[in-house]
Amino acid sequence: MDQGQDLTWIAYLVYIVVSIGLTVWVARTLSRNGRIFLADVLHGNEKLADAVNHLLVVGFYLVNLGFVALYLTQDDEITEVREVFEALSTKLGVVLLVLGVLHLANVWVLNKIRRRGVMEREQLPPVPPQEYTDRGPWAAPTGKA
Repeated sequence: MDQGQDLTWIAYLVYIVVSIGLTVWVARTLSRNGRIFLADVLHGNEKLADAVNHLLVVGFYLVNLGFVALYLTQDDEITEVREVFEALSTKLGVVLLVLGVLHLANVWVLNKIRRRGVMEREQLPPVPPQEYTDRGPWAAPTGKA
């Protein structure tokens, strides 16, 4: 290639292809593995788990692809192959960091929901009352010893 030629379009093309590929791969991985987690969080309600999983994937795509589109701009003209790699490493590194942060935020929120569900399940009595008093299954202490 001619050293004076503008190579910015190559950087754009590689950035878009790799960013979209990474976003699709991460979304599919999260969707496939997150569905099991969601089913547990939602007490085995498979239809609700599928619906929430689909909504999370759509939101993930919107946020990530929106970020990829906004981060596409390149201020300087790229005229050397070295500059293509430098621009790509910066842009793709930031995209990977954003994907990672969004993934961790997603897992954190789901874990909070799961913990709340576990705590609610633990508040139920472990066994039903086994004996009844004359006032029902449980009677308040009378103060007599």
